[in-house]
Amino acid sequence: MARRRSLRSQLYRDARIMGNAEALSHGPVAYGQRYARRKAYAKSSSLTRQLLRSLSLSR
Repeated sequence: MARRRSLRSQLYRDARIMGNAEALSHGPVAYGQRYARRKAYAKSSSLTRQLLRSLSLSR
């Protein structure tokens, strides 16, 4: 049986999907910019998390 998602998780997921749909409605360039921005944020967060872990300041 699949795990049930929390309400917060579901709301964030729905907001992400709506943002993707809105960007797509503005054309492929807008969607590409959103995609690139999200990738950059993910990479930045990953590097920050890695640094904090190496300093034992994060889980």
